[in-house]
Amino acid sequence: MSPRAFLIVMDSVGIGGAPDADAFFNDGVPDTGANTLAHIAQACAEGRADAGRAGPLKLPHLDALGLSAAVELASGATLSGLGAVPQGLWGAASEVSRGKDTPSGHWELAGVPVPWDWHYFKEVENSFPPDLVDFVAQAAGTTGILGNCHAPGTAIIERLGAEHLRTGWPICYTSADSVFQIAAHEEAFGLDRLLELCRAIAPRLHQMKVGRVIARPFIGAPGAFTRTPNRRDFAIEPPAPTLLDWVQDAGRVTHAIGKIGDIFSHRGVTHLHKGKNDADLMAHLIALGDTAEPGSLTFANFVEFDSLYGHRRDVAGYARALEEFDAALARFLPKLRPGDLALFTADHGNDPTWRGTDHTRERVPVLGCGIGLRAVGQVGYADIGASVAAHLGVPAQGPGKSFL
Repeated sequence: MSPRAFLIVMDSVGIGGAPDADAFFNDGVPDTGANTLAHIAQACAEGRADAGRAGPLKLPHLDALGLSAAVELASGATLSGLGAVPQGLWGAASEVSRGKDTPSGHWELAGVPVPWDWHYFKEVENSFPPDLVDFVAQAAGTTGILGNCHAPGTAIIERLGAEHLRTGWPICYTSADSVFQIAAHEEAFGLDRLLELCRAIAPRLHQMKVGRVIARPFIGAPGAFTRTPNRRDFAIEPPAPTLLDWVQDAGRVTHAIGKIGDIFSHRGVTHLHKGKNDADLMAHLIALGDTAEPGSLTFANFVEFDSLYGHRRDVAGYARALEEFDAALARFLPKLRPGDLALFTADHGNDPTWRGTDHTRERVPVLGCGIGLRAVGQVGYADIGASVAAHLGVPAQGPGKSFL
């Protein structure tokens, strides 16, 4: 029976030590010294992350694979309260793409480093050029837009949601990432209308090398607005075939869990599995442990570490999410069949103890279950995609080299 592969991205779970961290910034300060996991573990050990949880950080399954060893390899840091002797595949990966964002990280993990510089809207206010504002308003069928600034998504709907309901104008905003986001009321503005608006403007934004146009629907009334799970990312296509394409072109089945489909513009995806939260996505992963076809690839992204806790600098929330994820592995890992490989990694960091609200430039863990103890050392993101391809017996493209 052909072995299967599960590539699981713990979104933003960085482990410090990026050699070029001094070239990436939060609030004008370089990311040098950022370390998502080590700083969370330290806060937990010192009793500074006890909201909804208590005591040292508890990640027994990931630690048994080699998490603590990977952190020490990447950055020289230790994980307070952890430190198991590795029993699985372990190492640390560095990124070469010139970004610390979702598309850059995922594409490079899938074997394709980004060959260009992303376009960012750097102005905090009046972020978008007038001609782009006019273009979006015309596409929306309105006489203007709201927002036109940097903002957290939940904060901007609280601030402008009532005006949006009154005027019908879409709320357009950005961040430190290469994104153009549009928030609109799912009922008053219409979900289909919002998705069509994003779809219509995406080609122009992609020509500018803006990575994603993101639809951010919400519901409710003033004072009680809530984002819905119907977010949709319209991402620029990868510049070359990725791991998903390699596997599908070899006649194999691919499963995309979470926002993987959106990140790769649904290229190379046989089956898409979505959910309203990471608990739903974990249920999909556990089910695919039983049902995924021989020789298949399951590629999963768990986003809430990043979206709910990293950007909001919520250390206790991030720690809770890590512990819940690790506990759920007790239901997934036993599903692996002889010869299967499960690789756990991340796409960038988002240290919740750091200043600002942006991602942090960090190395990421490489942890594997299914092929026994193996120290792979310092590798590149692209080596992960090449290694998954090698495990599946699928020809790889691009610069990555298998560490298997």
